[in-house]
Amino acid sequence: MTLPAGPLADLAARGFARVPGTQMAALMGAGGRPDVLAPFFASWSRLETDAFMRDGGRYRRRRIANFTAEPGMPGHVRGPHRPHFQAVVHNTLNGGVDRWFAPMEDAVADSAPLRAMLDLGRAMADSLHGAHPWFVEAHQFRIEAAAGTPGFPTPEGVHHDGVDVVLIAMIARTNLVGGETVIEDYDGRRLAQFVLRDPLDTALLNDPRVRHGVTPVAPEDAALPSCRDVLVLTWKRGGPPG
Repeated sequence: MTLPAGPLADLAARGFARVPGTQMAALMGAGGRPDVLAPFFASWSRLETDAFMRDGGRYRRRRIANFTAEPGMPGHVRGPHRPHFQAVVHNTLNGGVDRWFAPMEDAVADSAPLRAMLDLGRAMADSLHGAHPWFVEAHQFRIEAAAGTPGFPTPEGVHHDGVDVVLIAMIARTNLVGGETVIEDYDGRRLAQFVLRDPLDTALLNDPRVRHGVTPVAPEDAALPSCRDVLVLTWKRGGPPG
């Protein structure tokens, strides 16, 4: 499975690229069919509250899984459940500790949509950095907002993830304003600002070259529920952390 030449050229030249949701669904083959995507998207309603927010916020729900991929071997192998760790230099708010989030449901980790996006992301990683053993993390996020209580998709601010490549796919925006994706170069110069709006609208990042963040979100109609659902996949050279 390969990415089109356009996004790969953008990644090489600018450090980031965008793929519209309709194109992403087509690239995903059977994993992009509406009947297959529906239960995958529905799983975001079953995420658990992130209990590791040092700002005291209760606006983020998530589940995680990890995988490995080996050169010359197709696909990704799911690893045992483990904590998510980021160095403080990459996450000044919540970094420096093991964060044990709820595991991704087995049916979601084994689903055709996730496997298709894993394969696409690995093709991107191999294209940018060559064939390597990869440690991969998959994060399901839901950011909730209410009147007078905004949600913060990236409370740590604009940042690097400390990996090699990142794939960020929109799942759903529900009764939402804000949530603009911000891309900056290594020195903090703004390169782009845009909204991932439609299902599967995707941003691809060469993480060592660019930083990314998302502006706060708020409800469009204060009387209705409001949330932003995304999937984030990351590839890092080497095996699982020791």
